[in-house]
Amino acid sequence: MAELEGDLVVLGAGGKMGPSLCRLARRALDAAGRTDAAVHAVSRWSDPAAARSLDDDGVHTVAFDLMDPDTGLGALPDAANVVFMVGAKFGSAAAPSHAWAVNAAMPDRVARRWPEARIAALSTGNVYPLVPLGSGGCDEEHPVGPVGEYAMSCLGRERVLAHAALTRGTRVSLVRLNYAIDLRYGVLADVASRVLAAEPVDVTTGSVNVVWQGYANQVTLRTLLHASAGSPFTVNLTGPETVSVRRLAQWFAEEFGTPAVCDGTEAGTALLSDASRAHALFGYPDVPLRTLVAWQADWLRRGLPLSGKPTKFQVRDGRF
Repeated sequence: MAELEGDLVVLGAGGKMGPSLCRLARRALDAAGRTDAAVHAVSRWSDPAAARSLDDDGVHTVAFDLMDPDTGLGALPDAANVVFMVGAKFGSAAAPSHAWAVNAAMPDRVARRWPEARIAALSTGNVYPLVPLGSGGCDEEHPVGPVGEYAMSCLGRERVLAHAALTRGTRVSLVRLNYAIDLRYGVLADVASRVLAAEPVDVTTGSVNVVWQGYANQVTLRTLLHASAGSPFTVNLTGPETVSVRRLAQWFAEEFGTPAVCDGTEAGTALLSDASRAHALFGYPDVPLRTLVAWQADWLRRGLPLSGKPTKFQVRDGRF
């Protein structure tokens, strides 16, 4: 953050990752002596308490509906750096036009509003096809193969921003993330909740990638310095392991002292990403997988809240 110039705008800052990313950016700017640089957190802020909490931490919250057709993005602050975190996933199968409007059309408006900025855009590993479990996952050179409207619209987001990089020289980084772990949500919360409730865990999608959200936030911000014109900088963002879902269920069963009930038989393919490029550039994730498992089990044992937003990592047909 010390090397960047100008302010930071975070679009979609009220989502699952947004508040923690904004706080991280604010702390980093302060530590770098850049207390004059603003972090603008843009969201509808349907939860006013969340906005007040960020304001108290030195983040400037901006209440704004990015999908309002009567409000131009010109009303939003100027900035030299933009993190795009807006996305529509759940419900995309029933309302595909909304997914395309949010995931593919909106990025064009954003790129036109901040053509001179560095833009780090959250994408998803769903732009890749399902691959064999022993493949090591798709690296950034693997051909894309999105399955379903959500994944296709996310590839649309990437293509629109790539067009801005090519035709207007906007500096873009594309961050293909799957799956971030915050103890209130994520694959670990999904699996652990079912084990604790003695409910069966579907293991048809037999393996996943996960990564601590704190690391995901760090890497997303750090890709701003790698954002490039002409051809966007593209990086997969996840942990180093291909994690067995059945093994996760067994680990949580040991944590809770209950049996693990697994349902189904592992398919030969899954949505898997190779994030070795990110690890080479930014270091390995700083919280190991077994530590995340222990933290998640402790969180649930203490009855702490969940977001109520499952990842639906089990979905194989792209219908979210």
